[in-house]
Amino acid sequence: MANIKLTIQYEGTNYIGWQKQPKGDSIQREIEKAIKQITGEEVDLIGSGRTDSGVHAIGQVANFHTNSSIPPDRFMYALNSKLPEDISIVKSEEVAKDFHSRYDAIGKRYKYLIYNHPIRNPLYRRFVYHVFYPLDYHEMNKGIRYFIGTHDFTSFMSANSNVDNPIRRIDQSFLSREGDLIIFSIEGNGFLYNMIRIIVGTLVEIGRGVMKPHNIPHIIESKNRELAGPTAPPQGLYLEKVYY
Repeated sequence: MANIKLTIQYEGTNYIGWQKQPKGDSIQREIEKAIKQITGEEVDLIGSGRTDSGVHAIGQVANFHTNSSIPPDRFMYALNSKLPEDISIVKSEEVAKDFHSRYDAIGKRYKYLIYNHPIRNPLYRRFVYHVFYPLDYHEMNKGIRYFIGTHDFTSFMSANSNVDNPIRRIDQSFLSREGDLIIFSIEGNGFLYNMIRIIVGTLVEIGRGVMKPHNIPHIIESKNRELAGPTAPPQGLYLEKVYY
């Protein structure tokens, strides 16, 4: 039996997220359906982690076990012939029998796109967070350095989350700007539910002048979700890379 690792890109707009659920279309379910079509097998596709409804991926990783005789590098082409146009397998390869996409991951990199312009761009509506009021990019940039390091990120976790350990390590966190697009990049050993979107919401509050960059250490130390900014919408978030 072969263990096949997939690298996946998708637009999350039309899906309830990565994980299959009793109702609604998910990325996981669509790929499992395609695998069954080409192999005849019911498989359990293991993802590196969940992405929410509307969130996109450039480098999601998943694996499954199969008895199929299809060459590992050809699964990419076979699956793409069955998948909808908003999901694409960009690499397929055989890995060790005990490789696990989720448990073997040691880090992830995400990016978040903010379109900062007074008028919405209809071509961007599925892919960015449109912020129409002016943002102070330099103040936002001052704030991001406070997230780097190992912290208890309870203040930046969705209030209905249930995790045993809210401590995470952030290795890199930076902003860049391309015209009216503000690009937030963050890399770490793991992220809590809605953590990145709450960080972005907090940075936007700093950009508006509602918060100050030096408020962030206090917000982290408080372990109080109410002190952080709102949760930014999902469509600006992209899973870029999973590290093993």
